[in-house]
Amino acid sequence: MFKKSSWEHLRIPFSYYLMPVYWFALATLTEIELFRAVMVWVVLHLFLYPSSNGYNSYFDKDEKSIGGLKNPKKVSLDLYYLSLVFFLIALGLALVLGTAFFWMVLVYGLVSMAYSHPSIRLKKYPYVSWLTAGFFQGAFTFWMCVEGLGDSEWSWPLPDSLWMPASLTSILLLGSYPLTQIYQHEEDSKRGDETLSLKLGLSGTFGFSSIWLLLGGIAFAGYFFYTNQPWAVWVFLLAMLPVVCYFSVWFFLAQKDPERYVSHSMSMWMNKISATALNVFFVYLVWQSQAAIP
Repeated sequence: MFKKSSWEHLRIPFSYYLMPVYWFALATLTEIELFRAVMVWVVLHLFLYPSSNGYNSYFDKDEKSIGGLKNPKKVSLDLYYLSLVFFLIALGLALVLGTAFFWMVLVYGLVSMAYSHPSIRLKKYPYVSWLTAGFFQGAFTFWMCVEGLGDSEWSWPLPDSLWMPASLTSILLLGSYPLTQIYQHEEDSKRGDETLSLKLGLSGTFGFSSIWLLLGGIAFAGYFFYTNQPWAVWVFLLAMLPVVCYFSVWFFLAQKDPERYVSHSMSMWMNKISATALNVFFVYLVWQSQAAIP
């Protein structure tokens, strides 16, 4: 029914890179209901994120490498409709888990559309797009997961159990987000999208991201001490060691030969290493949190 190229632009495997937020939300729960846990995972990673990917690809019409696709095929109206079908499925499944979760999925989807739609196109505003992506893919998604998983403690002001870990996810995303744009300067310039990485330049992007990633590490350490999990600090630092090593080597190589090393493949390897490290760490955290329950 839909073209093969349209399915490819959904970039379903790319959801793996956004999965750490889900696992971290799961790790903060005292009780896990398997049905809700599976449903939230399915809604986000199989339908909502792919819908956003496809929708953005349709309006971006990239001719060079993008996240998850080294050689993207030409898009057609077919992709636009497929992305909307996936969004409607995400909304339908979300409604099964409750109206609050449904509205949060709807808001996330609409904001992701505003990111690339030509009438709004948040992507062309460097700091607005950076803050939007950091907040909605981080803190907002964390709260959305907690709501869908059924352990929400919504009140105002938000309890520490909600705003503290949610803020941590946004800090990490604010640090990594510019790195996902670093190899797209030429194409972004051609479209008139002044992304944050384009504004910062090559060295500025690496320096900017390193500061935020360092802040993220310090913030995570503080959070684990605050929640009486000092052991988690050392496990977290161990998990982050491959990320720090790769980032340092990449920065060194990019300075020496930017044409060769500021590339899609190098950026994707950064994503793969950091996502794998965080997924493994947060899954371990889930296991530890459940094992501690008598």
